Amino acid sequence: MTYFVGIDIGGTTIKHGLVDENGTILQKGSVKTGIVGSEILENIRKIVEQYQKEQPILSIGVSAPGIVQQNGFMTTGGAIRDFYGINLKEKIEKLTGITTTIENDANAAAYAEKWKGNAQGLHNYLCMVVGTGIGGGIIINDRIYRGGHGMAGELGMMSVMDRHFEEDIERDTMSFTAATVGGLLRFYNEHHNGEKLEDARVIYDLASKQDYLALESLDFFYTALARGIMNLIVSLDPEKILIGGGISANEQFINGLNQKIAELKQINNDLKDLTFPPVEAAELRNDAGIIGATYRALQEANAE
Repeated sequence: MTYFVGIDIGGTTIKHGLVDENGTILQKGSVKTGIVGSEILENIRKIVEQYQKEQPILSIGVSAPGIVQQNGFMTTGGAIRDFYGINLKEKIEKLTGITTTIENDANAAAYAEKWKGNAQGLHNYLCMVVGTGIGGGIIINDRIYRGGHGMAGELGMMSVMDRHFEEDIERDTMSFTAATVGGLLRFYNEHHNGEKLEDARVIYDLASKQDYLALESLDFFYTALARGIMNLIVSLDPEKILIGGGISANEQFINGLNQKIAELKQINNDLKDLTFPPVEAAELRNDAGIIGATYRALQEANAE
């Protein structure tokens, strides 16, 4: 049996696990991410060192935010500004002495679902991560589609709404309208005079009591996300679209999103008679980054 360390660098926490070659997580934990690159790297070194005491580690797989090149170079690093323009693979290998594979977080989630989740047996599908922003993994003919510059899957940059911010059209993108934090919470807080919310679940609770602003916020959020998904459906014709991120565990969210997609589809004469793929929650949720990063590390190890 061979063993791997799977690391999922998120905006809030670094989730990590000791994983075997079958994709079974034997141990796992998490630490606060922080915003300083050197602190994150030191935490990764400590995590790997801890697991090395348990088992010999063949390779490290890392799931990271941003545009990640195949050689481990970070074109961007999401909210972690210190990761922009560095080769994360080389830095972790230098710290640990262990072969490391770096993968974009949404791509890692897509691989995880194919290996152990709701995309088993599928050949063409999308995995969309809805969280602080929006990320995406595109699988075409069983392989991640990376595009000509490693940028494919940056779904959060798609413009889906028109709120007349001519000076800053970024505010019309999916990450600013269709994400949990960047979209739902932002919309509610921008229109609410009282205490700002930090937990989207509160909006769902308020909506269940027919709070007008909560209902309006959810409708805006679902509309933005549904528009983006429909654009992807007609562009790529996937077999299935899987939604990851913490909010995907909320059945109300999945039901509300599908209802909005059906509603918008029926008012578009070109689309209403077409077959749309199912839009479902990803199965692996919080473990997706760890498992997907390990899958990529296993692929690289087998290729050597």
